[in-house]
Amino acid sequence: MNAVLTIILAVQLLTAIAMVVLILLQQGKGADMGAAFGSGASGSLFGASGSANFLSRSTAVLATLFLAATLALAYFGNRPAQPGSSGSVLENHLPAPAPKPATPADQIPGAAAPAAPAAPAADNSVPAPVPAAPATGENGQATTK
Repeated sequence: MNAVLTIILAVQLLTAIAMVVLILLQQGKGADMGAAFGSGASGSLFGASGSANFLSRSTAVLATLFLAATLALAYFGNRPAQPGSSGSVLENHLPAPAPKPATPADQIPGAAAPAAPAAPAADNSVPAPVPAAPATGENGQATTK
């Protein structure tokens, strides 16, 4: 199967290159205007009237081959990989693994995991009370009573 795809791809590539060359060789629609006024540029390798027939027919044949190769590549590229599957691209896609939830320590680079809380004192003593902050006035300075 892989060899068939390689051959079809080679045919498509060669026909594309040949079509570009043949299209560039063809004369434009305004090229005959020079011949009407006596220019000698209308003669070509295939003759004055034969070049359009030969080049346009060759381009049409190559375009047909290119289209057939493109359709064959599209057909073989979308065939189901497994015999029982319907051929959907979404069926062949494996879901990505779920990300692990971030912890606060993961968000800060170089931070270690928080330590366990300290064990209570063995003598069951009551911790000292924290002193209250001094009262402040309207201007933000400490007030005295």
